Amino acid sequence: MVTPFGTVTTEPLDLAAHEAAVADRRAGAVVSFQGVVRDHDHGRAVSTLEYEGHPGAAEVLREVAAEIGADPDVYAVAVSHRIGPLAVGDVALVAAVSTAHRAAAFAACARLVDEVKARLPIWKRQVFADGTEEWVNCP
Repeated sequence: MVTPFGTVTTEPLDLAAHEAAVADRRAGAVVSFQGVVRDHDHGRAVSTLEYEGHPGAAEVLREVAAEIGADPDVYAVAVSHRIGPLAVGDVALVAAVSTAHRAAAFAACARLVDEVKARLPIWKRQVFADGTEEWVNCP
């Protein structure tokens, strides 16, 4: 079992720090992912986003990281999600995983991102270029 690194923060996310956190001499593969704020959603121009998180979001993030890290093929896991206002081009989610081989690293990183998106109690408010807005992933 690895010790997972996971955080929810208002600070900009650092991909290199996440990759360094999963460094392991046994690793032949490190796969990382950045979720970046794009300028459109379903054909509508997006100007800004704001993420709001439940007070327990960091604990959920660490639980997800620990579950992925429990895979015997995984050496280390690091994942963080940003909250607060973000502009187009800002990084909202960073994930990194190390394993011995690339296929396992790609699979583990994909599982990590999918589980974070499915379980993390963070909600997104999108503000569109026309001034309208919508909340996404709200219960």
